[in-house]
Amino acid sequence: MTSQVSSPAEQADGAVVGEQRRAAGTKDVRRLDRVIIRFAGDSGDGMQLTGDRFTSETASFGNDLSTLPNFPAEIRAPAGTLPGVSSFQLHFADHDILTPGDAPNVLVAMNPAALKANIGDLPRGAEIIVDTDEFTKRAMQKVGYDASPLEDGSLDGYTLHPVPLTTLTVEALKDFDLSRKEAERSKNMFALGLLSWMYHRPTEGTEKFLKTKFAKKPEIMAANIAAFRAGWNFGETTEDFAVSYEVAPAAKAFPVGTYRNISGNLALAYGLIAASHQADLPLFLGSYPITPASDILHELSRHKNFGVRTFQAEDEIAGIGAALGAAFGGSLAVTTTSGPGVALKSETIGLAVALELPLVIVDIQRGGPSTGLPTKTEQADLLQAMYGRNGEAPVPVVAPRTPADCFDAALDAARIALTYRTPVFLLSDGYLANGSEPWRIPELEELPDLRVRFAQGPNHTLADGTEVFWPYKRDPQTLARPWAVPGTPGLEHRIGGIEKQDGTGNISYDPANHDFMVRTRQAKVDGIEIADVEVDDPDQARTLVLGWGSTYGPITAAVRRLREEGRPIAQAHLRHLNPFPKNLGAVLERYERVVIPEMNLGQLATLVRARYLVDAHSYNQVNGMPFKAEQLATALKEAIDG
Repeated sequence: MTSQVSSPAEQADGAVVGEQRRAAGTKDVRRLDRVIIRFAGDSGDGMQLTGDRFTSETASFGNDLSTLPNFPAEIRAPAGTLPGVSSFQLHFADHDILTPGDAPNVLVAMNPAALKANIGDLPRGAEIIVDTDEFTKRAMQKVGYDASPLEDGSLDGYTLHPVPLTTLTVEALKDFDLSRKEAERSKNMFALGLLSWMYHRPTEGTEKFLKTKFAKKPEIMAANIAAFRAGWNFGETTEDFAVSYEVAPAAKAFPVGTYRNISGNLALAYGLIAASHQADLPLFLGSYPITPASDILHELSRHKNFGVRTFQAEDEIAGIGAALGAAFGGSLAVTTTSGPGVALKSETIGLAVALELPLVIVDIQRGGPSTGLPTKTEQADLLQAMYGRNGEAPVPVVAPRTPADCFDAALDAARIALTYRTPVFLLSDGYLANGSEPWRIPELEELPDLRVRFAQGPNHTLADGTEVFWPYKRDPQTLARPWAVPGTPGLEHRIGGIEKQDGTGNISYDPANHDFMVRTRQAKVDGIEIADVEVDDPDQARTLVLGWGSTYGPITAAVRRLREEGRPIAQAHLRHLNPFPKNLGAVLERYERVVIPEMNLGQLATLVRARYLVDAHSYNQVNGMPFKAEQLATALKEAIDG
């Protein structure tokens, strides 16, 4: 996603363009403050591409936005079936928003399966655009429709727009040298053109995108552009769409700057590249493809010009082994995976703890256990990241809260790893990874200085005056050991997983030494410098809602709703889960009730209750989808009243 929007003044120009279009048009134009659209169809109907392009044009127009792609785990799920439905939801507005929205205002359903799978999420009065060509008797029976929902009155509570999308697309492309099947593949572009007209989205970016994407297939490129324009023209001329809508740019939602639309995985990849640049170290990624983390490998592989080296290993164990070797060799080392991969990497993570080398472990969490729900979100790997290794092997844990925040979280994880010579977990999830939002591109001077000094020579003097290098002689402030690049003369030292003697690094089985090393590694993690947790509490509330990771958007949206109703509630959100912020205990003590919403069965709540002895209440969901703001608002209201 490469669309860019600039300063609020420039965004306001988009509103002027909208006014000019409204003055020139003949149909009624209504202004809205926000819209939620969901595109749905078979996994081969191009719904993700359609949603992505609509999102990019919306970002270029200057709206605030949030997206929720939702697709099957199969590469090509069975056509026309409920499990095979792929959808893309976009929430865009003229003001600051936080979530992809609870319920769509508009559903574009490309077939009966898409309609049936999504109709339950629509509020009464929502608009439904369906491809009537796909509502054949066989297709409807496949998903359990005994009669056509377009004719039996079951959709009377909605505004239905029956459109023969397939027929119109084929007719628009009749002059092209394409088979009917090839022409039908462009119906998603027809639908995109129609929605672009309906919501006054820019069109230039999509046409430029199609010219680039199909540059080597000029006939396909021209056909897709023609279908896109035909959809726009259909909206302009048909009597079925008597109203179009405008959502003005969110001119007041963004500080001045240059913005672009960005997904969580892309932001994370950019954050790792920025960390490499700021540390003046080459970036090495050792990885094995796994949903939903693979996009990071794909993106980083494109940036060799920034000194990035990517290694697609034969398995998860080889991926992290190569990364740890790169860390030993002096690189900013990263490995990316999801929960099942973390399980396989656990022994090498323990080795990294013992070796005390910087390593960033990116876990894009998904539904589990085992293979679980590869394309659905969950945040149930927290306890695995905290304790999923043999022995006492403490590892810092960092969690971003929004797609754009993945950039800053990557920088923070790299800072901790490099400064304290330790592996660090970065816990994102599928919702953040695939979702997107506007991101202000930072200026270079805003980025932290992450440069480190390698060991250059002897650092210890023996009793007889001999100067030697001790690989485990620690910095008194950070407790980090020296980082000695192999091959540096005089810095030869042992490595391996057997316990080391303090200072010398020699193999040691001494009980007292092992006790000391275990406690020292724990003290190093406990002493990591992190910011205090900030509390948003304008009304001196008695109830605190505490979150972490991707629950930030739904929690904040729910809190806003409650405050608008006059109900006081406080909010705090954790970036650092190990160690916890030093003031967290004092914060928790100020409130009568603490509620912790999580997409798991209460993992942070378990840690908080054990550490601070507070009666934290869990509110949990593990259905593979993010929380809805209204759902959380109801639960928090009950907590306040309780």
